[in-house]
Amino acid sequence: MRLLKLVPDDTNIKFLKWRVPFFVVSGLLIAASWALVLTQGLNLGVDFVGGQMIRTTFTQEAEAPVSEMRDSIASLGYGDPIIQRYGAPNEASIRMKLPEGAESKPELANEMAEKITSRLKADHPDVRIDGVDSVSGKVSGELFRTGILSLLFAMIAISIYIWIRFEWQFGAGALFALFHDVSLTLGMFAVTQLEFDLNIVAAILTIIGYSLNDTIVVYDRIRENLKKFRKMPVPELLDLSVNETLARTVMTSLTLLIALIPLLLFGPASLFGMTAAIVLGIFVGTYSSVYMAAPILVWAGVRSDSFVPTESSIERQERIARGEV
Repeated sequence: MRLLKLVPDDTNIKFLKWRVPFFVVSGLLIAASWALVLTQGLNLGVDFVGGQMIRTTFTQEAEAPVSEMRDSIASLGYGDPIIQRYGAPNEASIRMKLPEGAESKPELANEMAEKITSRLKADHPDVRIDGVDSVSGKVSGELFRTGILSLLFAMIAISIYIWIRFEWQFGAGALFALFHDVSLTLGMFAVTQLEFDLNIVAAILTIIGYSLNDTIVVYDRIRENLKKFRKMPVPELLDLSVNETLARTVMTSLTLLIALIPLLLFGPASLFGMTAAIVLGIFVGTYSSVYMAAPILVWAGVRSDSFVPTESSIERQERIARGEV
């Protein structure tokens, strides 16, 4: 069993020794991420910019030929389609961005839908077109704003919860760590120009949940040690707490990566962006729990007696009466 122990029990890494340079690097990465988002923008998908969805059923095939459909439709010159199976294995949905100028000329969208359905029927005579739905850019814009607001409210609500459960310094540390993770994820999508759709919003919410879970585990151990080691300097106590939870953090991250890496390398193209976001989120979430959430407690003024209950004047008078003081 000792061969499976990736982190020895006597591990004593001085994480907070390098807190300032790591914090500076993280600050630069956050600034660069937002600069890229604001200058290059995100490659918004059909969910956020409008488009068309075509629902199909293959009546004589056990499964919808997704890869063949993707190559065939992409050759029409309208861009890469998002094709997913839904319902039965022989049912598939095709999502496409609206062509340039389709908002002012609806006939362009109709022409695109006709060409796609004609190509499908030519390649697969057994295909049945179950419906063609359009999503306007206005509706998609509202959906994008709603998605961004959901991320912001989730981060704020989580920070308030941690503030109530611990102290305000812990809530501020958790909020900054979450902001760091979300910023770097958005920066990755700005650099790579991978499609940013509702699946990615779900991935970012997953990252927030993972990062929060890791941060709370560290914070719980810090609170326990603050009560136990009242005379230990805070930086040393934080190092001790992080080292004590390191084995759990490494095993959790490694287990998730074992499941995600094959999906990233061999999974369907429609899930590549979502999987890539979660893989990145595991790394930045683990990093931020150590080098973002913990050091902020030092700068925010957490002391070794922060969780020692204060003695009221009545309790002190009772101790004096008993001769204990």
